[in-house]
Amino acid sequence: MSATPVRVLVAEDSMTVRRRLCEVLEGDAEIQVVGEAGDGSRAIELCRELRPDVVTMDMMMPVMSGLAATEFIMAHFPTPILIVSSSTNRGELFKTYEALAAGAIDVLEKPMGYYGDDWDSRFISTVKLVSRIKAITHPRARLNNYIREPAQGASVHPSGQLCRVVGIGASTGGPAAIVNVLKAIPGDFPLPILLVLHIGQPFASAFAEWLDGQTPHRVTYARDGEPVIGVPGRVLMAPADVHMEVAAGRVRLTAAPERHSCRPSVDVLFESLAREYRDAAAACLLTGMGRDGASGLLEIHRAGGATIAQDEATSIVYGMPREAILLGAAQRVLPIGEIGSALAALSSSRFKDRP
Repeated sequence: MSATPVRVLVAEDSMTVRRRLCEVLEGDAEIQVVGEAGDGSRAIELCRELRPDVVTMDMMMPVMSGLAATEFIMAHFPTPILIVSSSTNRGELFKTYEALAAGAIDVLEKPMGYYGDDWDSRFISTVKLVSRIKAITHPRARLNNYIREPAQGASVHPSGQLCRVVGIGASTGGPAAIVNVLKAIPGDFPLPILLVLHIGQPFASAFAEWLDGQTPHRVTYARDGEPVIGVPGRVLMAPADVHMEVAAGRVRLTAAPERHSCRPSVDVLFESLAREYRDAAAACLLTGMGRDGASGLLEIHRAGGATIAQDEATSIVYGMPREAILLGAAQRVLPIGEIGSALAALSSSRFKDRP
């Protein structure tokens, strides 16, 4: 075993599934299962006592749900949490989204029946990945403290051209960040917002509906061919496993090859906004692993549009924003609580670069 193995606490009420998870984890020399919990309350006790590197968390458990346990853990002793869930109905999916918004890092489907080596390897690699990500105290409470009104005289567009469309991209840590940004943008915001979030099947199916209930905006999954300019403040989200781009004023959904192992890809959306709207486009790149969105944000910047990247301090994973900043793509680097108000000013203000 490695000198410093990844210490994992497994929270799962099904004995059969729990044993399967533990067996897979214990089969890797770099991982040590330090505890098992059959309900959310016990998961909290063991997390406080053992201080594991990662908690794998089921959502539907007795005594205390996985959502409640996640919220408590993130509020009192933040620990990287990987949701392992078989949730497929709307109510259970909503709880998964709530847990992600409360600070859980990622979500993986539960191994139902025989998944084989592919699922085992994905589980192992995801646990190791999550163990390297920082956990911050209850993001929903923490981030809400950042929300503020735009500074008087603040301006956000680099040219005299008023903005016509806003693009938002996010990945790991994205649900909480997206909710924070959209809550700070008034419901009567006159510009369309196009959103790409990396969240895989089967967990993507109800996310737009959940997000619609969290913010003052109408959020729907985009449909191929629908016009971009429509209901003020509407948010069009890329469906799972298809790219979303804009051409001739309409949404185009395609099954083109993945970009940076992602489909939908933030780069695909941002590059199309740069082509279609040039200096009338604006985009922000939020927390996420990898580099998807960085080159697309640069294309919007080069076209004269407004570009924003989330700062390191408020990013769960400072991967995508960092890559954009290194490319010189971000005109402004802002904490998550200031991004919504900056975007809200797009419809009436001009942009000035800030250090």
